Order: sequence, then structure tokens, then C-alpha cells
Amino acid sequence: MKPNQIILQLEANRQVFKNLLDNKDKATIRWKGQESDWSLLEIICHLYDEEREDFRTRLFNTLLTPEIQPPSIDPPGWVKERKYAKQDFDEKLNAFMAERKKSIKQLNSLKNPNWKSIYHHPTIGDLSAYQLLCNWLAHDYHHIRQINRRLYEYLRYSSKMDLSYAGDW
Repeated sequence: MKPNQIILQLEANRQVFKNLLDNKDKATIRWKGQESDWSLLEIICHLYDEEREDFRTRLFNTLLTPEIQPPSIDPPGWVKERKYAKQDFDEKLNAFMAERKKSIKQLNSLKNPNWKSIYHHPTIGDLSAYQLLCNWLAHDYHHIRQINRRLYEYLRYSSKMDLSYAGDW
């Protein structure tokens, strides 16, 4: 995929997330099948933080100031540290929507970016700006799948119905 195609898909995914997560009741938002699972609330908090502090920051850092190491992040630690489970779902969903809109605007404002520019990740090694952009989209797909799984599991749990007629999950 070309960078502009990836950016278009990131923009389209904004609406995908909105459609998947909008108008959910509290029980659905906070439900976890297992303690180790993330609720929809925790997922949207994660997406919000990742949008601002990981993907957008690292991509623009790589493109504009690759010689400067970006701030460190701790996505798994943020769940407890930032009290994701106690956040307001609608507020976080709207904040994520605004951050994604900002990201797309900034991405579209780039003039002849050097997609081969390198970010040296402390554990993974060298990542190009293009690789970061691809991983940003892959991260969306990962969480879209996760959200769909959580919604399916909650339907099975709350309806107490056999869902095998729908097909194999």
C-alpha cells in the first residue's frame, strides 16, 4: 500500500471505531469475559493514548527530528496507572475521535515526507517512517478485531444463547 492509501484507511477507521463503539450501555462498556481481558472502556482509553503518545508522536518524530529519541511509553502500565476502568467512556471516545481527526490533518499536511527516515526503537531496532505508518494501521485492525470479539462475547454472555447458527467464531 502507498502511504496515502494507508492514511485514507486510518481516516476511514475513525468512523469504523465510532460505529462499533457508539451508543453502548454501561454493562457492555465495562464487561470483561476474564479479568485479563480489556473492556471496551479500556480499549478506547488505550486507543486514545496510543494515538497521541505512540503512533503520531513516533511517526512525526521519525519524519521531522529522527535524531531525537521520543519520550518512552508504557501502554500495558497505563491501564492501571491512568485508571482506564474509571474513565468516562463517551468522553474518551470523543477524545479519540478528535485525536484521530488531528492525526489525519497532520498527515495530510506533510509535504514530500521521507518515508525511509529511520526511528531506532530500543528493543525492536530500526523502523522506517513507512513501517511505523503501516503498523499504525495494523494497530487499528488489531483493536477492531478485539472490539468485535468483545462485542460477540458479550452477546453470548448476556443473551445466554447458542450462537453457533451465526457461524464459527
